[in-house]
Amino acid sequence: MDILQQFLKEHNIDSSLSDKFEKYFELLVEWNEKFNLTSITQKDEVEQKHFVDSLLGLDFINSGDKVCDIGSGAGFPSIPLAIVKPDCNFTLVDSLAKRVGFLNEVVDQLALSNCTCLHSRAEDFAANHKDFDICVARAVAPLPTLLEYTLPLLKVGGKLVAYKGSNVQEEIVSSSKALDTLKGKIIEKVDTCLPNGDYRCILIVQKYAPTPKGFPRGKNKPRQNPLV
Repeated sequence: MDILQQFLKEHNIDSSLSDKFEKYFELLVEWNEKFNLTSITQKDEVEQKHFVDSLLGLDFINSGDKVCDIGSGAGFPSIPLAIVKPDCNFTLVDSLAKRVGFLNEVVDQLALSNCTCLHSRAEDFAANHKDFDICVARAVAPLPTLLEYTLPLLKVGGKLVAYKGSNVQEEIVSSSKALDTLKGKIIEKVDTCLPNGDYRCILIVQKYAPTPKGFPRGKNKPRQNPLV
């Protein structure tokens, strides 16, 4: 049994959904020849390092949640999550028009009626959207910057599901100012791994009060001058 099928079986997910993942893989490889979406193109590695990796956050998304993926890139983690969570609504935001074009093609080909793909910078999008239950983010930015991109998007009580790697503890240590300023608190840290043994961490940050006005800051300040 392949890696993805094994994961779906272990988590009691309908195995027929693997057809959608197969189509997603085909589109990823096809479009990757036009412009760079990922350096990982071997099927077993895509299944493990993109599909299964994205699904590690599955348990933190509840039925009916309104989910935003900031810096969604080639659609990870939101497209795999949307495939297995048809009862949730996903908004995918990316700053590169070509990537949004790819995401729209995937959503159309996979008939994912629960997904909307938008071309926008995170700072601009956050100015008019502040009502998400969940934000997900994978390989977007160090935690202090990521908190500034995402916490303003969440309703009070909403959560950031941040996919992190081996340097997560350093990022946590550097995030105390951002957490305090933006009104977030780390409520859970789940250490896990991929089938090949690679370490992964799912970090859950909850927004406990309204984020002050003026965040996220414009002119790329969250990256250039993070809250540390």
